[in-house]
Amino acid sequence: MSDMLQILLYTGLVGAAIPLGGLLARFEHLGPGWLENEFRHFVIAFGGGVLLGAVSLVLVPEGLNGLSKPIWAVAALISGGLCFFSIERAMGLRRRESPQLLGMLLDYIPEAIALGGMLASGAPTAALMALLIGLQNLPEGFNAYRELDSVQHNSRRNLLLMSALVPLGPLAGIAGYSFLNGHPQALATIMLFASGGLLYLIFQDIAPQSRLEKHWAPPLGAVLGFCLALSGTLVAH
Repeated sequence: MSDMLQILLYTGLVGAAIPLGGLLARFEHLGPGWLENEFRHFVIAFGGGVLLGAVSLVLVPEGLNGLSKPIWAVAALISGGLCFFSIERAMGLRRRESPQLLGMLLDYIPEAIALGGMLASGAPTAALMALLIGLQNLPEGFNAYRELDSVQHNSRRNLLLMSALVPLGPLAGIAGYSFLNGHPQALATIMLFASGGLLYLIFQDIAPQSRLEKHWAPPLGAVLGFCLALSGTLVAH
């Protein structure tokens, strides 16, 4: 399989997880209200666990390997966190109603760029990275759909909007492959930049929303998500 076909396949599949998550939310009928409530919080926490696993097990280690000076790694992480904070702050001041959708795009696009660069450099963890992006896009799509549905009850429109985001992944992946091939330090910087932004999103948006009084499934979901990422890393190595 050619590199370009592999990029289109990987990024297309991980992007398809976004509307798939929305479709699951559209047909979510779990019975009692308490069970639906706990399941939603479990999904949020699971996505946070996968994000944390992607950051700590793939993005940061790969990023550190590509940079010669640790100080640049710290600078890239801080820059990513500040950038995501600034965008979210600007959206909040304009009273946007879709923080989950915004957060999904903020991590999906730079991760797809990094994935394209990883495939260009022949990184052995590229397939694992694609799996983790897909796993995090599924719960993020689930939560983004519920967020959109709470603002405008039009399931077809919401699913079409989420489906329209899918091509962004292949486009970002091709850009990463084309411009980051032979530039390992630029690829490492993007990985670390994305890591800083993801850490901000985890503790700003995901972790606070996942907590549910007197219930233990959400934090266990975070543990499960991280363990899934760890298992994939162990298999890849």
